[in-house]
Amino acid sequence: MGIDALSKNDPSSFANTEDVVVRHAHIAWLVDFKKQTLAGSVVLTLEKVNKLADKVVLDTKDLDVKKASLNGNAVDFFKGPTVATFGENLTVKLPANTPKIFDLVIDYETSSNASALQWLSPKQTAGKTHPYMFSQCSSIHCRTILPCQDTPFVKFTYSAEVDADADMTVLLSAISSGTPQVLPGTSLKRHRYEQKVTIPSYLLAIVVAKLAYRTISPRVNVWCEEENVDAATWEFNQAEEQLKLAEEFCGEYEWGRYDLLILPPSFGYGGMEHPCITFVTPTCVVGDRSQADVIAHEISHSWTGNSVGIKTFEHFWLNEGWTMFVQRKIEAKLFGEKHRHFSAILGLNELRNTVKDSKYPEIETTLVKNLTGVDFEDIYNNVPYEKGHTLLFYLETLLGGNDAFVPFIKAYCQNFKGQPIDTDMFRSFLYEFFASKKAVLDSVDWQTWFYGTGMPPVIPQYDMTLSEECTKLADRWLKCPDKEVDSLYSGPGFKDLSPLQQREFLDQLELSEHQMISVTKLRKMEEWYNMKSMRNTESKYRWLRLCIRAKWEDKIGEVIDFATIQGRMKFVRPLFRSMYAWPAARDRAVEAFEKHRHEYMYLTARQVALDLQLDL
Repeated sequence: MGIDALSKNDPSSFANTEDVVVRHAHIAWLVDFKKQTLAGSVVLTLEKVNKLADKVVLDTKDLDVKKASLNGNAVDFFKGPTVATFGENLTVKLPANTPKIFDLVIDYETSSNASALQWLSPKQTAGKTHPYMFSQCSSIHCRTILPCQDTPFVKFTYSAEVDADADMTVLLSAISSGTPQVLPGTSLKRHRYEQKVTIPSYLLAIVVAKLAYRTISPRVNVWCEEENVDAATWEFNQAEEQLKLAEEFCGEYEWGRYDLLILPPSFGYGGMEHPCITFVTPTCVVGDRSQADVIAHEISHSWTGNSVGIKTFEHFWLNEGWTMFVQRKIEAKLFGEKHRHFSAILGLNELRNTVKDSKYPEIETTLVKNLTGVDFEDIYNNVPYEKGHTLLFYLETLLGGNDAFVPFIKAYCQNFKGQPIDTDMFRSFLYEFFASKKAVLDSVDWQTWFYGTGMPPVIPQYDMTLSEECTKLADRWLKCPDKEVDSLYSGPGFKDLSPLQQREFLDQLELSEHQMISVTKLRKMEEWYNMKSMRNTESKYRWLRLCIRAKWEDKIGEVIDFATIQGRMKFVRPLFRSMYAWPAARDRAVEAFEKHRHEYMYLTARQVALDLQLDL
């Protein structure tokens, strides 16, 4: 914080996108596992959008830029001073006779510490025989692997040639251009990919690993290490059905393939919506298909986020709020409208936890952000997802319900297809589409929805049917005296609930403000319901949070184990924060994090270090 906006169009990017924009990038990389680098070049095809443009300013971070040339002629370049988090601008002066469309070639090599890349040793993989590398460019890490305009304001097509060890699989967020070719006299193969649909830089992705795949449909494969690929395929076998339902709401799927890649446990997100190849956490492979909603979410991003983009991450809610909304529409088609409402209730519970834990609500809990001088990832949370979803659900109820709003979803996706937009553009189109209901829209408190802090100003009237069973059971546990706890064994119990209801039951126990469940009761719950061997990670996470809230010291080791064997930020950060706030667990939590810090993704390690008030 405390710095000015880096450029005119995006506070987080140095790029002079008001003068020149990238239209296409051709990437050539050599993957070096020993050095943990990508080396090669990029050919950026740029267009002058200002005929007076006399320079190109790109985003870089920790790149070793070796040379640059313009339409075949060497040109001078210089890098600006490093700005913490954001890196360095790379400036190339344009000769006076530079045409409107021109090619800028940059030869470079990444740092071994590139924040977009995670390099895993063989022992960190399921197979134990080959290393593994994957990328995470969102939100502003593409600049660590590519000199680029690292802003969602610009969308471009790309092609790539990637040279890697011949026995490794190479996948990108693009379509393969044919069979990999052995490079004569080497142990390498060259892999060619092409993305013909424009994307922002944060959706560029690469993985290099020893992988296998199974086919779900002609356009859906599941990729994973051989040891886990069958379990993952079973878990997500509804992907094609979910994709077809998304098309009903949003229009034709334009990306060609929709493959899934199940990553090693260190992956920090539930999923990442890279075009053509969604990255998925293995914590969703739980044996009951209860977390397939993650796939519905990432599929929905194919329209809301990937096609209809955002100008800056200040409007991130347009990506995630919309995607949660479409995801839950898909769930309603599969499981019924009551399920959709119940999923929204679970989301509100998570939002309440976020708001409760927020240190800087004025920037962390508003729907529209001001990112001037702010690292977006330092304030990343579920507010754009759940507060954004709540707004859209509320608008649906105001404007006539499902039948009135579903046509708007498709119209929104088609009207803004391939464009980056902002919140004002969304609202203007909403008013245009529902012109006959202007008075209704004028009744919405837009200022509070977009810029107010805390919980949403209005909570819709959700159907509570599926939640009521959870509430009744939670009330029994909370109100029962410890000395009568054995009476809870008879009657409906935890195992009678669906996986989603189990999550809601545990949420209600933790979120109860007037009564706190005791360790005595938790011991009985663990004994009766076999909590130690629970496979469902969503429920396991909630169970462990509950143990921390009850100050069950014997569980500290189990909490640490769960927070270090996987790196999903949704689980890891709240658990470490809760342990840090508890004096009995604080030192052990810090020690465990320091021991495993190098195993997490860059972003996960950074955020947990901030949570634990450690040096970055």
